[in-house]
Parts: sequence; C-alpha cells; structure tokens
Amino acid sequence: MKTYDAIVIGAGSVGVPTALSLAEEKLSVLVIDALPSCGQGQNKKAIGGIRATHSDKGKITVAQRSIEIFSTWEELHGDDIGWIANGYSFPAYTPGDAEKLKDLMKIQKSFNLNIEWLSPEEYQEIVPGINMENLQGSTFSPEDGSASPLLAINAFYFKSVSHGAEYRFNEKVTAITPGTGEFRVTTDKGEYTGHKLINTAGNYARQIGALLDLDLPVTPDSHEGAVSEPVQRFFGPMIVDLRPAHDPATEDSANYYFYQNQEGHVIFCLTPKHLITGDASEATSIFLPQVAKRMVSLFPKLANLKVRRTWRGQYPMTPDGFPIVGETREYPGLINAIGMCGQGYMLGPGLGELLVRTVTGSLSEEDREVLSHFDLYRDFTGTEQFK
Repeated sequence: MKTYDAIVIGAGSVGVPTALSLAEEKLSVLVIDALPSCGQGQNKKAIGGIRATHSDKGKITVAQRSIEIFSTWEELHGDDIGWIANGYSFPAYTPGDAEKLKDLMKIQKSFNLNIEWLSPEEYQEIVPGINMENLQGSTFSPEDGSASPLLAINAFYFKSVSHGAEYRFNEKVTAITPGTGEFRVTTDKGEYTGHKLINTAGNYARQIGALLDLDLPVTPDSHEGAVSEPVQRFFGPMIVDLRPAHDPATEDSANYYFYQNQEGHVIFCLTPKHLITGDASEATSIFLPQVAKRMVSLFPKLANLKVRRTWRGQYPMTPDGFPIVGETREYPGLINAIGMCGQGYMLGPGLGELLVRTVTGSLSEEDREVLSHFDLYRDFTGTEQFK
C-alpha cells in the first residue's frame, strides 16, 4: 500500500488549495471526498467575496496572502478565475457603528491593511444612489475583491493534479487508525495510509474528529444567498449593511451583504438573527422577501433587478467565530483546518501554504503567532467583530 506524505479529507475551499500547495512542494498527497467532484460542498454556495478586513491578526494575515494568490492567478497561470478588485465597504448609519469601525481600522492598519474612511459624499461616488439619510461614512478597503468560486476551485484542482496530487471522489471516510508515524484511513471503498492527516471536512469536521474520539467544536448553521440577472455595472464595492432590522417583516435577520461580480450579476447573502443549525440545504420562502426589502431601502437602484435563483448553504461555525487550524496534541500529525465560519473560500489559498509549512515543520515565528489565533485548545471566549 502506498504511503502518502499527507492525506487530506475534504476537497473543498481549503482542501483543494492545500493539496495544490503540498503538491507544489513535491509532497505526495491524496484527497478524499464523499462527493462526486471538488467544491461540491459549501464552496459552490459561496458568493465569491474575498477580504482581509477582519478584526484579528490571524485572519488578516492569511487573507492577505489569499488575495495575493487570487489576484495574480491569471497572470501567473493563465486561468481567468473572475478576479476583480472591487473592494469591501462597511457603511455606518449610527455614530456608534462609525466609532467602532474607526477603532477597528486602527487595528487593521497596524497589520498593513489598506483601508480608509470615506465621508458620506465620498462613499456616494463609488455607490451612486446609496441611501444618504443618517449615513455617517464608510470604511473602504480597495484591495479586497471577488472571484468565481467555480472557476477558482477548478483552476486550483487542475493545477494540483498537474503537480501530482491524487483524488478519490465518491468515497466516505468510515474509520481512522493512528499508528507510529502514520494514519490509516478507511473509506467505504478502500484503505490508504499517510504520514500526516489533514481534516478539511467543512460541515463534517466534527464527524471526522469523532472517528478519533476528538470533540471538535464545529457546528454548521444555515445562510441563504441569491443571484440576479447580469446588468451593466452600477456600483463598486461589496456592501456590508450592519444596521439592525426594525421592521416586523425583517426582524429575524441580522446583517446582509451584496456586490456585483465580474459578469454584472448582483450576488447577495443574509445572516439570520436566530441561527438555524444543521446541514439542511433547501431554500426557504422567507429569505428573499426579507433581504429584498432591506436591500432596496438601503440602495433603491436595486428595486427592478430580476433574481435568477436562491440557494441555501452553511457556515461551519466555531463558538467564537474564528477557525481551528493546527496540529492536535492528542495525535501528532493530525492537522485540523476547520471551522472557517463561512470564510473558507477567502482563507483557503493562504491557509494551504500555511498548512504545508505545518506539515514540513518549517513554520516561521509569524506562522506560529498566526496559528496561536486559531488554536484548538483556546477558551473560545473571543468574538469576531463585524463578521
């Protein structure tokens, strides 16, 4: 039986970039996934936003590297993955939100994030027609952007295969047996051994941990998204609306966000106020009326857009909203990259490179500091701001 340098469980937003990074370093890698092809879990439900405007050094650092990979992919490899540097914006409609965003900007700037505060008039220039009533201003991070989840993961997949990565699709992991310096992974179709085992199983990360009697605190909860017909570009950045919903018709929702992609489609997603846990993926009748009413009140130009389809996916959540990444104490060689909290797509390429350095034992001091923010053994009492 061939023994791989690493076996990756999960061919999604984190697993495929990780396989690519491993294969580029000439490490033998096998990726196992229960679904028929790469990106068939939550990756295909991502709306495509990619930002480094987080509130934590770990996520900021990883996402900055991801942006470098996404933004230079076509130039370096020739594949159009739909990248545009449209930026992210967080408009504030209360003095309190404005103050919090400005305070957060100080932290973000300390990590070399390119972000600025726009006056209401400056913000209106990049989002013409935005509701100006009570608008205090907005953050704007011009180097953030978006790309096609479909095009990107397939580009990463085919490049990883060209470097020697192997994939086994339609195989469910049923058992994991740790040994001396290796892991034996049993599926419903075969057995494989690897010196390192990397859990990138997304929604099912907890189930993979349970095969080794590890309780990994990852619970998926539902979010819904939608896409419009393509129209001529009429605004620039991703818009994240932080205002609470006051109307009875929308009071069950929290923030929402939307942008216009490289093809002119407006893509949007809403965060439920009361989280719905589990992996049920049927679209609901509640989502579109809720989010449409709120979006049109914020940006009236959206009123006549025709919605093509809606869908429902999950964020594999941790208790504090931060990922779990790194080697376990119980099983040296078992590495988790889980609990991405809906941001696996934007963090995946940067995490892939970090995971290779974990596998090869070549972590820098900065890598170790980043990983300390994602430690499985933390107390989970922190909170991600403005998620």
